[in-house]
Amino acid sequence: MACVPLLGANDKTKTAERLDDSASLFAEIMGTPDRSIPQELLEKANCIVVVPGLKKAAFGIGGKYGRGFALCRAAGGTGWGPPAAIRIEGGSVGFQIGVSSTDVVMLVMNQRGMQKLSSSKFTIGADANAAAGPVGRNASAQTDAFMHAEILSWSRSKGLFAGVSLDGATLRNDLDENQALYGQRWTSKQILESGAKMPEAASKLISALNKYSMRERK
Repeated sequence: MACVPLLGANDKTKTAERLDDSASLFAEIMGTPDRSIPQELLEKANCIVVVPGLKKAAFGIGGKYGRGFALCRAAGGTGWGPPAAIRIEGGSVGFQIGVSSTDVVMLVMNQRGMQKLSSSKFTIGADANAAAGPVGRNASAQTDAFMHAEILSWSRSKGLFAGVSLDGATLRNDLDENQALYGQRWTSKQILESGAKMPEAASKLISALNKYSMRERK
């Protein structure tokens, strides 16, 4: 029988703090209309990935890593479902001189992109078409790049929010973080597609997402 690691109160606290950081990141970005994610894209997105603090790795050349959360539309397509923890590694996202941490937000725009997000591991650019997202709440999202991309991505460092290429970055399940949230080492697929019970720790993030990207019922 496989040994399942036990998580302490400190692990759960760190997970809750990361969820709160994700909520603050999204709210701060959307709170500046002329430098935010376009409203049109938010309303069309199937899923969102929020990584509060992608770090420069202390080893290797150009290594980067971060931990965040993926959320997809709940049944009915209006609000948002429970978060699945993810790890992001590598990629071409740039850092400004003197900056060792960059916030990252991604929108998954269609069903095929959602299927990739639900897999145990995938690489942006190789396994899913991606593009740097436009900035400005009312910016046009009708160009071919934005219309055909499965994933759109942005970064924020030193207060600057801009579209960014994440080609080469790998996203994988974070089973440890999911265990801290749900008490089970669930995969992203199990959480995003099963209607798992919403963890209380995610309430601030869900509130922020619903405030800025709640779809109207048809």
